[in-house]
Amino acid sequence: MFTIQWIGPDGSLKAQDQGEDEARLVVNGEYEEGDTLTVESTEDAVYAWLQMEDTFGRSLVYLKGRYEYRIPFGEKRICYSPRAFTGEKHLVTVRRAQETDVHAYRNLALNVNDQHGNTVCFPRAHANVETRGESVFAAMNAIDGVTENRSHGAWPYASWGINRQDDAELTLEFGRPVEVDQVVLYTRADFPHDNWWVDGKLTFSDGSSMQLPMEKSVLPHVFTFEKKTIEWLKLGELIKADDPSPFPALTQIEVYGTDL
Repeated sequence: MFTIQWIGPDGSLKAQDQGEDEARLVVNGEYEEGDTLTVESTEDAVYAWLQMEDTFGRSLVYLKGRYEYRIPFGEKRICYSPRAFTGEKHLVTVRRAQETDVHAYRNLALNVNDQHGNTVCFPRAHANVETRGESVFAAMNAIDGVTENRSHGAWPYASWGINRQDDAELTLEFGRPVEVDQVVLYTRADFPHDNWWVDGKLTFSDGSSMQLPMEKSVLPHVFTFEKKTIEWLKLGELIKADDPSPFPALTQIEVYGTDL
């Protein structure tokens, strides 16, 4: 059983929908600051197609608890489409994923529903630094499916920004074992504003690692390797190019493979 709730700033229940294998909540009314959407299942863990905001579309996620999603306002909203969360009607949906969906070869890193504080809706991205704490430089931007990398700042140019830190690391958690064999990086390419990385390192939960030689390019960097079973990976040891700009950044990370 799935349940979706729209909860007000005072904790009051504004609307709710439930369903055995699918729930669809039509939000009739404008969001107000402090509103929260919650999605939960009676199962401890479930694969589901989830859409928290209809302008995002949906992602196949692994839900391991009650997901509380805060409606963003002000600066927290500019990393999203200007149409997101606005107006007087919205559609929030969750549907159990079919086995054929779960075991298909796909980008396992994609989650348009990720948000700061998320610990139950996988995949999720987090980092040891995000430039000035601004939403347009948050780690979650690197798994939102938006690969436009020729500028920086507000949507559609949000990225993971490292605040000039040489020890910056981004961690991507899947919440369960998955089998992967390819990683794709879209580095930000707003030249000459941006710098770029010439090397980096991927560390996997199985104890293995690999180097990531890169170059100045608007095109994606594709890295393939023998299949490995992991629960998380970490991107770090990033080496900037010898360039006057101090601003390298990551627009998107894609990780291809299958569920076990």
